[in-house]
Amino acid sequence: MRLKKLPGAICGLAAGALVLGACGGSGPEQTPVRYGPIGGESGNELADVQILRRGNGTEPQSLDPHRAEGVPSSNILRDLFEGLVAEAPDGALIPGAAESWEISEDGLAYTFTLRPDGRWSNGDPVTARDFEFGLRRSVDPETLSRYSSVLAPIVNARAVIAGELPPEALGVEALDERTLIIRLEAPTPYLLGLLTHSTCYAVHPGTVESRGMNWSRVETHVSNGAYRLKEWVVQSHIHLTRNPHYWDNANTTINDVRYYAIENQDAELKRYRADELDITSTIPQKQLRWIQENLGAEFRVTPYLGTYYFGFNVTRPPFAGQPGLRRALSLAVDRDIIVNVVSGAGETAAYSWVPPVRGYQQQIPEEAGWTQERREAEARRLYAEAGYSRENPLKVEVLYNTSDNHKRIATVLAFMWKQALGVEASLSNQEWKVFLETRKRKEDTQIYRAGWIGDYEDAYTFAQLLESSNEQNDFGYDSPRYDALLAAASAEPDVARRARHLQEAERVLLADQPLMPLYFYVTKRMVKPWVQGYEGNIMDHIYTRHLRILKH
Repeated sequence: MRLKKLPGAICGLAAGALVLGACGGSGPEQTPVRYGPIGGESGNELADVQILRRGNGTEPQSLDPHRAEGVPSSNILRDLFEGLVAEAPDGALIPGAAESWEISEDGLAYTFTLRPDGRWSNGDPVTARDFEFGLRRSVDPETLSRYSSVLAPIVNARAVIAGELPPEALGVEALDERTLIIRLEAPTPYLLGLLTHSTCYAVHPGTVESRGMNWSRVETHVSNGAYRLKEWVVQSHIHLTRNPHYWDNANTTINDVRYYAIENQDAELKRYRADELDITSTIPQKQLRWIQENLGAEFRVTPYLGTYYFGFNVTRPPFAGQPGLRRALSLAVDRDIIVNVVSGAGETAAYSWVPPVRGYQQQIPEEAGWTQERREAEARRLYAEAGYSRENPLKVEVLYNTSDNHKRIATVLAFMWKQALGVEASLSNQEWKVFLETRKRKEDTQIYRAGWIGDYEDAYTFAQLLESSNEQNDFGYDSPRYDALLAAASAEPDVARRARHLQEAERVLLADQPLMPLYFYVTKRMVKPWVQGYEGNIMDHIYTRHLRILKH
């Protein structure tokens, strides 16, 4: 590992000699906090005040489950809403708003029976018709959902999303107040997992119809989960309080949860150490070693179903029609340095797009087994073939959403490209909501940072992002071959043949290189010792109703 190549500035030092141990910084000056007994004499006594305070990264873009996007919104929506299917602390699928379901022998029809005691936060019953309304609204083009394509397995969903059929044509039907049937185009083994996603949540019909797109404001928000929205102070916090009408309220312990929008990871760690937060969203990567040495018992690392990557805008110069140039930039990146030095919390270097998932064989390209020297030699050949050189360097802007961790990685990439190829890369950051809009427009991006977290444990949740018609295909990638393979996979009832279609699609994708995977995620955060019930899982779905605050 050629660590001497890394610039000293990346590790918070002056440019100059570098060693592996230098990265990570010396950590905060304060000594570690020593807590007294947790949980009283028994170790399980509850605190008198049941309030949970969670760091949540960026300001949520929306709390309308059919219009929201991004992890910060999803974290809050899981507390506010409950889908037909829910999740246990370990991520196992369990009954949610539906108390049971039956699957037809051909796998094309799922019949759900809703709980008789399900209630909205305003006290109204939660009915099958509410879920029928919600699913239809989710695919309605007028909703402007960025996730509606995940419902493509449902009969007529694609035609509705395309505006060719009305929302009422979607293959969902409330047979009565408690019975909902979902009909599928082809067997969809991941459907139950998908139904935990916010795109599949019900919304309160009367509120949405009377308030329109403004229904999700604090004063009119209605939800069916364990919590309800009480307060939203922009760029500060979102306050949820228990929903007394929730069907399992008797088994919910925490009364209030506050989600804090803290983009600066150093600031988040300081607030955690000052006992202003019980759980952080992540950690500052440069403080990893200090955290491991001083707060190791509170540091939680869990495998996470996600890929950290940089996307190329293939609709405009310099990357339109230039797969070789895109590949050159990817080959020039030393991922071992990224995961072992810059990040270093257990992430795995990614040369492919789909992380390890059950029932799918990862497509590992040949260069994953090369030395970095060989990769860079091939990168220089492709770079020259694309018409660039050190005398005529590629000049490109790298966009990332505001975050110290993202800035560090973007800085490392720019340095590696400069060193290996002579690329002149400038860095630009934007606040989360602006960043999403910039990516969506495709007019002002060249390379942008992104991460994709699986919506369910199946390779299709990654493959679908790059389908030409997908609302979140910010690359502008359009491959008829790729789309045809995804269509074949969607219609294939045989599990093995379906997997082969998806594997071939990934090979097509990696050859075209519209994106540059860097690593497969792990979740890494701090959790106070008095937070009982916290259990990491591959989806990183942490529900407040599963937690309790111990006496401390």
